[in-house]
Amino acid sequence: MLNNKSLLITGGTGSFGKKFTETLLNNYKPKKIVIFSRDELKQFEMQQKFNQGCMRYFIGDVRDKERLTMAMNGIDYVIHAAALKQVPAAEYNPTECIKTNITGAENVIHAALNNNIEKVIALSTDKAANPINLYGATKLCSDKLFVAANNFAGSKQTIFSVVRYGNVVGSRGSVVPFFQKLIDEKKECLPITDKKMTRFWITLQQGVDFVIKNFLRMSGGEIYIPKIPSLKITDLANAMAPDIPQKIIGIRPGEKLHEIMCPGDDSHLTVEFDDHYIILPSITFHDRKIDQNTNNLGEKGTFVKHGFEYNSGTNPHFLSTKEILEYNKKS
Repeated sequence: MLNNKSLLITGGTGSFGKKFTETLLNNYKPKKIVIFSRDELKQFEMQQKFNQGCMRYFIGDVRDKERLTMAMNGIDYVIHAAALKQVPAAEYNPTECIKTNITGAENVIHAALNNNIEKVIALSTDKAANPINLYGATKLCSDKLFVAANNFAGSKQTIFSVVRYGNVVGSRGSVVPFFQKLIDEKKECLPITDKKMTRFWITLQQGVDFVIKNFLRMSGGEIYIPKIPSLKITDLANAMAPDIPQKIIGIRPGEKLHEIMCPGDDSHLTVEFDDHYIILPSITFHDRKIDQNTNNLGEKGTFVKHGFEYNSGTNPHFLSTKEILEYNKKS
């Protein structure tokens, strides 16, 4: 499906973009891969590793609709990974977060429609479900924009879907490299926000593979959620540094004890498959229809029970200490 296709990744110099690019080059024969981001140093560094003839590096910001529209000329598929993601930073810099995560999403949609892109997948986050922080709220807005964009398309071929998943093991700014830095510096303790805190856990490669598969599944308008394990933050600290004490420091601004990926209020729209869920659009599409029980790969799903909630604290699959260490090695 991705052979001889031209793809553009917004925020392409981030952890996801680099792993996605590596996976494409190792397993497919893309016609062109465009890395669209605003950081010239990160692009220069990425070019040292990925310099194949199909690679293109475009400086640009998703806040700039005109530049995005130019960059998408001749592109088949778009992966929208660009975002301001740090929860505390978003709380202290709300306007900047809104400009990138909401206005940027709008710009991606308009640029895709103007270029008659085939398929667009936007990356979301568990924090977009029942959000309590600004980052999550902006990503919920972004999710809604991408779902509704299927109505904006009209007679155009462009379809839009969303992929939502939890914490990525070892991604920049995440807890694993933070803990490892403290361990390497031989700190006296590891800071824990709350002993009860849990998170959904996924490797970068699992996230990339899930996105690729959803390009095959998508009809447009679905929010895709993988079935992934949870962990307790205290178990993560114990796995990484069993001999270092833990110090409770309290929850940071905008932080939750547990994360949700399928809210109970959306249970009437949630369909369960063997290895993932989808949340169907709450609005009606006038020019297209999603098969609610069978996707484009022939996979069959069933609606969940009323009130079902996919919560990291009640998830039936929690990682053991051994499994946590195995996941960390994959980061």
